Amino acid sequence: MSFRDMKREMLVVFLLLSFVSFFADVTYEGARSVFGSYAEVLGATALCASLANIGEFLGYVTRLASGAVVARSRSSVGYWLMMFTGYALNLVAVPLLAFAGYWQLAVVLMFFERIGKGLRTPARDTILAEVTEEVGRGKAFGLHEALDQAGAVLGPLMVSVSLYLSGNSYATTFSLLAVPATISMILLYMAFRMYPTLKAVENPLPWGKSTLPKIFWLYVVASSIMALGFIHWVNVSYYLKAENLLPDPLIALMYLVAMLVDGIMAFPIGLLYDKIGPSSLLIAPISSALIAPFLLTKDFTFALASSALWGVVMGVYESIARAFVADITPPEGRAFGYGVFGAFFGFSWMLGSMTYGYLYQYRPDYMTWFSAVCNASAFACLAAITLKTGRRRS
Repeated sequence: MSFRDMKREMLVVFLLLSFVSFFADVTYEGARSVFGSYAEVLGATALCASLANIGEFLGYVTRLASGAVVARSRSSVGYWLMMFTGYALNLVAVPLLAFAGYWQLAVVLMFFERIGKGLRTPARDTILAEVTEEVGRGKAFGLHEALDQAGAVLGPLMVSVSLYLSGNSYATTFSLLAVPATISMILLYMAFRMYPTLKAVENPLPWGKSTLPKIFWLYVVASSIMALGFIHWVNVSYYLKAENLLPDPLIALMYLVAMLVDGIMAFPIGLLYDKIGPSSLLIAPISSALIAPFLLTKDFTFALASSALWGVVMGVYESIARAFVADITPPEGRAFGYGVFGAFFGFSWMLGSMTYGYLYQYRPDYMTWFSAVCNASAFACLAAITLKTGRRRS
């Protein structure tokens, strides 16, 4: 079945939510593209800058709490309220970075932005899974991610141009990001008006019960190990700034490259997932393992390649990794499943980012080994999942 066969209402809601993500990504990905370099300007060390990734952990823990609450909600309002609250935090936190005179305050604002994303994501992904259940979740989540990442490309581009025209004025740049954040809120309201009632609330998940299968928990372990070895962009942008490899506007453009690759590959990888299943996930640890060694060459071409590979990993995670969660969890436990998956992934990503920050500061030669061990382990776990699901389908 193709997207043309979707009911008109479902298609419009899907597109509205995709463009909500588009404008939200313009906002927070624009800010994230230069946060590491901004922290360096404010006087943070590499390890202190990586503390911003505690916000990633808080955001993913918030996903767990948000997913647990909405999965047991008997009202569709609970789902939509989580989404409105999450996007509102994005609208407020990012522009306020313009007034952060200390790196500590900037880090706290990034905490709030990530918490906002944590609040909205389980509900959003559950609604997306509902409205696209008849067309193949791989390509549906892939198309959503492609539109989402178009915003992630435009955001860093806006930031780069703004920094160039304003003479590296971060205050002006972060203030401009209030505009796309406001547009995302308007589109979200339109989606709510068109699809106020969800199927997920018909059979809410009872408190104290979980319907998550064993294969889900194995997948959580595999994804967490991969997240541990997946170097965060805060570490990448800090490294590029501290090593004087690129001027500030070009650091934002490197992130643009990552987001462009993410967006371009999202739909094709979604189609591949619908065709061959979870074995398509193996692309992620292979790509992730090459990022750190490429960066450490201090060569522009390899730095560019590392940005592209970073985009590949994010493309897999934001599209088919989410689709696989939907495929291995029952509808009533899906929001909770997204929350659990996100919480473990986020904790591991935070721990990995802080490890990379420490290693860069004290033992940079160990960064490649850390990446290799983590990603090889993740590959082995994902391969086991592929074999297990293959036997189950045969």
